[in-house]
Amino acid sequence: MNILSWRFLNLIVLVLLIAGCTKKTTGGDTPPVNPPKPEPLKTDVLFYLTTPDRSVLFSKQNTSLLFSSTANPLPTIEIDESKSFQTIEGFGYTLTGGSASLINSLNSSAKDALLKELFLTDSTHIGVSYLRISIGASDLSSVPFTYNDMSAGQTDETLKTFSLDRERTELIPVLKQIIALNPDIKIMGSPWTAPAWMKTNGSFIGGKLKPEYYTVYANYLVKYILEMKKEGIIIDAITPQNEPLHGGNNPSMLMLANEQAAFIKDHLGPAFEAATIKTKIIIYDHNADKPDYPISVLNDPQAKKYISGSAFHLYGGDISALSTVHNAHPDKGIYFTEQWVGGPGNFGGDLQWHISNLIIGATRNWSRNVLEWNLAADANYRPHTNGGCTNCLGAISIDNNSITRNVAYYIIAHASKFARPGSVRIESNNIASLQNVAFRNPEGKKVLIVLNSGNSSQTFNIKSGGKMVSTTLLSGAVGTYVW
Repeated sequence: MNILSWRFLNLIVLVLLIAGCTKKTTGGDTPPVNPPKPEPLKTDVLFYLTTPDRSVLFSKQNTSLLFSSTANPLPTIEIDESKSFQTIEGFGYTLTGGSASLINSLNSSAKDALLKELFLTDSTHIGVSYLRISIGASDLSSVPFTYNDMSAGQTDETLKTFSLDRERTELIPVLKQIIALNPDIKIMGSPWTAPAWMKTNGSFIGGKLKPEYYTVYANYLVKYILEMKKEGIIIDAITPQNEPLHGGNNPSMLMLANEQAAFIKDHLGPAFEAATIKTKIIIYDHNADKPDYPISVLNDPQAKKYISGSAFHLYGGDISALSTVHNAHPDKGIYFTEQWVGGPGNFGGDLQWHISNLIIGATRNWSRNVLEWNLAADANYRPHTNGGCTNCLGAISIDNNSITRNVAYYIIAHASKFARPGSVRIESNNIASLQNVAFRNPEGKKVLIVLNSGNSSQTFNIKSGGKMVSTTLLSGAVGTYVW
């Protein structure tokens, strides 16, 4: 065979191979390039899950949950919309000075993405709806300060040198970005101390507010609210003092119940009234082991008329104390404003404790909000003041432009995404190890948050409107169900 014949034969073989491949493709043995998408799974209930081993982290489940009239013997959580309780104002964190500093350290694209993830209220973000900020420094600022610091021996009773300048590089810019994303976000301000020159010991740490400076300090808080308003930041509520029975933090200040009542009724309340300030005054802001503190303040009718509610932490006492205060003064609100996660933490254990006591426990005891503590820290729990918290784990950890989501992120997400401000808690029965709380949100949808605190997987029913749907949670898992 000559070389031309050989080339001709190779050409024929190549043509036949191409033809065969074409026939195979069009004949259906090989899938087409763009196969049709499968039909979406039919479900009556959205289901978001977090497991204690972190294998599933607030993830929407591809599970068909269909309501049925068919009865079964499973344990049943029954929703009763005819019984309703408090209106929810929001779920979130404290945006400490350190948090603002770390968020601002991100490059612009990473910062924008993080703030959208946290604060946008669309279907793909967690929609944080409430923030607490410190009035001046907290112990998770890099150094202690107030907005009216003076040299030793000097005073400024007219507040001439009052300035928010220390907040203009970090906190205020971050808050403005957040408000642009979520204009309805609620912001609570809490001071860790008055300016040292107003205090009995002249120090950032401990001491009390001198009685002769009660009016000056009330004017200081008025000035803070008005100056923040000029920046476009509306302070929805303040507490007169963070942890008023703890004088060992840096910064800190003691304020006993009788002192807080006197400060509010004779100074802060009238100052707000004179300045036509609508910011809520929320008292106490400390542990659930002393419900007598807020009750005694509210028992003073002249103080009570200026007060919107009482705030709690849970480093001591039992969450049921919130109901004790509510029952004593049911016309005033209950708020839960702080709980830390100690680093490095135990994800499964922390998830269970916080969901049980705060997301479920606080709201079942009349709280209108739930706030975890620090929004952001670095990998070494910084920044903090000298003497401040040295192992407070942020909801997120920021290391250069790397972001790690920690347990408090998921704890709040389970409530904030669907139990939006304006939601109302509705009746649901607790069943042994299936602790839960239910809401009707402003869209009219039901939101049920369930924790399986038992030692084994639990299959159970959710009953609503006379029909039931069955679902399963692993031991230690948390589910948010929406329909």
